[in-house]
Amino acid sequence: MSELEASFSLLKDQNVLIYVGRGVLFTLIISVIAVLLSILFGTVLAILRNYCNTGVGKIFRAIATFYIELFRNTPLLLWIFICVVFCPTPAFFSQKMFGLTSVESKLLWKAAVALVLFESSIIAEIIRGGLNSVAQGQFEAAYSQGFGTVKTFLLIILPQAFRSVVPTLLGQVISTIKDSSYLANVATIELMSRVKTILAVANRYTGQGNIHTSDVFVLFGLAAAIYFVINFTLSCIVRSMQGRRKRAARRDHAFA
Repeated sequence: MSELEASFSLLKDQNVLIYVGRGVLFTLIISVIAVLLSILFGTVLAILRNYCNTGVGKIFRAIATFYIELFRNTPLLLWIFICVVFCPTPAFFSQKMFGLTSVESKLLWKAAVALVLFESSIIAEIIRGGLNSVAQGQFEAAYSQGFGTVKTFLLIILPQAFRSVVPTLLGQVISTIKDSSYLANVATIELMSRVKTILAVANRYTGQGNIHTSDVFVLFGLAAAIYFVINFTLSCIVRSMQGRRKRAARRDHAFA
């Protein structure tokens, strides 16, 4: 058996595929948690930075601005290491769950925290751009109809802001999924770390005496293909949704 054939035999081993599959699952879990919390937290930061211009609100604006600039202009890997060392872990994540050991569960929590801290600062600026695209007259129209500030933001301002930043926000969501690969540097349980673990013992599965260059290409090629499929599928889904929305808008305009 040639070295290349031996390397491709890794992809036929059921244990290897199950191990990688679990890595894909945890990559998606970490990414979904990070994206949802980052959008929520980033929205709050964007509102504070954009509209808290008077009185006590200036303090919150200063805090939001400091947070955004601090995390946006420092490396993600730095915050991953800081969270792994210093971030406290709730009792819920200090136990075995999802087939993970208690140590791996703690890493899952700390990894998600690091991603949320970093990604929320970038998403905040994306959403702030969307908020700036909403005309001031939208506020006046909402207030004239008896809407309070909270309802104005939830029902009128934020939907328009999010609609205008969908492509940019999608790009950041995809970046978040890819950025989860940095977590392999702290021996966590996502896809890239599991690929590195398999590579370290690849000769046990291939029957070769050593780990060869072809093993690296096959395993990291598999990881690249998985990341591509996940992100390309996400892009296609969003484009399809946008296409349906545009077609519906054209039909409404035609019947108007």
